[in-house]
Amino acid sequence: MTSRPPSDRSGTSQPLTYFVDGMDCASCVVKVERMVGTLPGTEGVKTSFTKQTLTLHLDEHQTSRTALEKNLKALGYTPSLLSQAPTAVTGAPKAHDHAGHDHAGHTHEVAPAGTPWYRTGQGRLVVTSGILLLAAWLFGFVEPRFATAGYIAATLLGVWPLARKAVASARLGDPFSINMLVSLAAIGAVAIGEAPEGAVVVFFFAIGELLEGVAAGRARAGIQALAALAPKTALLVEGTGTREVPADQLQVGQTVQVNPGARVPADGRILRGTSSLDDSPVTGESVPVNKSAGDMVFAGSINTDGVLAIQVEKAAHDNTIARIIHMVEEAEGNKAPTARFIDRFSRWYTPGVVLVSALVILVPPLALGGAWHDWLYKGISLLLIGCPCALVLSVPASITSAISAGTRRGLLIKGGGALETIGSVKTIAFDKTGTLTAGKPRVTDVLGQGLDRAEVLRLAAAVESGSSHPLARAITQAAQESQIAVPPATEAQALPGKGATATVEGRVLSVISPRHAATLAPLSAELSRAITSFEEQGRTAVVVLEGRTPLGVIAIRDEPRPDARAALAQLHALGVNTVMLTGDNARTGQAIARDLGLDVQAELLPEDKLRIIAELKAQGGVAMVGDGINDAPALAQSDVGIAMGGGTDVALETADAALLQERVTGVVDLVVLSRATMGNIKVNIAFALGLKAIFLVTTLLGYTNLWMAILADTGATALVTANALRLLSWKSQAASKALPVTPAPRAT
Repeated sequence: MTSRPPSDRSGTSQPLTYFVDGMDCASCVVKVERMVGTLPGTEGVKTSFTKQTLTLHLDEHQTSRTALEKNLKALGYTPSLLSQAPTAVTGAPKAHDHAGHDHAGHTHEVAPAGTPWYRTGQGRLVVTSGILLLAAWLFGFVEPRFATAGYIAATLLGVWPLARKAVASARLGDPFSINMLVSLAAIGAVAIGEAPEGAVVVFFFAIGELLEGVAAGRARAGIQALAALAPKTALLVEGTGTREVPADQLQVGQTVQVNPGARVPADGRILRGTSSLDDSPVTGESVPVNKSAGDMVFAGSINTDGVLAIQVEKAAHDNTIARIIHMVEEAEGNKAPTARFIDRFSRWYTPGVVLVSALVILVPPLALGGAWHDWLYKGISLLLIGCPCALVLSVPASITSAISAGTRRGLLIKGGGALETIGSVKTIAFDKTGTLTAGKPRVTDVLGQGLDRAEVLRLAAAVESGSSHPLARAITQAAQESQIAVPPATEAQALPGKGATATVEGRVLSVISPRHAATLAPLSAELSRAITSFEEQGRTAVVVLEGRTPLGVIAIRDEPRPDARAALAQLHALGVNTVMLTGDNARTGQAIARDLGLDVQAELLPEDKLRIIAELKAQGGVAMVGDGINDAPALAQSDVGIAMGGGTDVALETADAALLQERVTGVVDLVVLSRATMGNIKVNIAFALGLKAIFLVTTLLGYTNLWMAILADTGATALVTANALRLLSWKSQAASKALPVTPAPRAT
């Protein structure tokens, strides 16, 4: 999440990064950003809920560092200045005092992993308040005066931190915090002689905050655990031996050795060796995948049996784990529309509760002659009933749990907005190559015109030697398998949606689609018949040209992914329309689409895909699934862009979600998870508002008292939290119905 960008840092602004202990929820992040953004001299404010960091540029001539830290502490957070921004999810520094903080006005904390709840500050407060409450109740059987003193002590002990934070919030522009409501209610209960109920109110509220803190920790644990996946050291291959080095210092191009049972230290490609790799910590893939020379591996994967030599292709800050963490961080700033509505609603809701409570206290005694004590009691109860804790939690608790559950299963979602939208789209559009197909095409036929097969393949491979497109890789791989020496190419250029061109041995050559070739040169009847035959068989044909002279045709076949047909059938069963958008020729596109059972629009340039996506959006929500550079504009244009995990960096950065397992059934998983999350949210909102409505009526009628009123808040909060946590154990029923497959190695 970010505020305004830095504008002028000529000499006075300094970059600062703080670890903010206790900033563990989306609303905490908003509160910190809002407060820091209003201070003079602050620019480029960025916060991370996952890392619990605050980064900004601060002009200390306008606002001192001490003043900034003082304001953070006043809100209930403990800031610690870091020397530099951490590169992965961090835990709390050991030296920190773990202070409570305000979550939509709540006071709770996140303690270091493994800390028992009763050793946290909030846990100690619950235990102490509970002991005082129990002692006061027991003293009631012996000496009522001692009981009253115990109840008052329990109330004041519990309300003191709430009142302190309520005053700080009011001073910083939020006078109607939940802390303020509970503080007024507890103090009011003591003032009208209802200290026992005031003590119970504070005790139940503290329990609710403790449970919420535990829930927040559970929801974040899966993301934080990613930082520990990659090993700290690696065996760097040097000459005939190896040397142990820090994994984060590995450089692209170096070779590392991974022994059986060890974790892969970096994203890379296998140079030598064959082994089964357990990718489940990274992608969620439950079955180890057999990989050998040429296959991609991910940092954090477990090598189960063979010794592997791996060439590093990604630095530590850019590997799969770092990318996952980065995408989850991006998710923090992308709120679901429902969450934004609840945020706006709660800003008016809490002041409204205070107003209604004041009217209940004043109007009946003044206008109708009611008893002051009775109506004071009911007004105080309304303050508790009106606490929007459960309502504010209802959406972010579910979204956080769902994103965490999805991440553990190889589904990366960049925020609540994308998660909410995916389940409501009417149409899902798929790219063909590398998305519905495995992205591992192979050359099946080479036909020369005046040249033999090897010469056509040699020239085509030279043109395509610098491209990472799957079809280009198929051509270069075929030349390599045929042991053809490929000459160097210069002035290579990609022609989006058409092919590629380059200068080889002084000759200007092109490898392009038949449709584009026909606009440049007439094709012989023999070549035309061959192209038609190839395309009717579901193969992709490309024409090799020298200038405007056809040299030959190459046919390439890319098989559909084994799970594609089942996934598309599941989407249809969910009421989602599907269409394939491909730049391939119509005959090949129709052959593939007919086999998979979906509609197709073929021979599309990138701008054509944009136009079709816009048309589909006008008919209802549309998601686009793709993996290539050509897909990036369509991914951005759609309501939700979904990138296959083996796709290009451009596609992954543009997309709203990514599938690490490279299964088409992952798209079904996203739809099912989205619908499960929205159902969870609706139940949460019903809990939050329904329970309060019931207690509102019963309180005004005199059937419920203060300690029961707090149950309308704490009880609803507990129900909402418990219901949201159910999403952490979400498992896709759709994926279990799909065909068992072993994911293809990732293309680059």
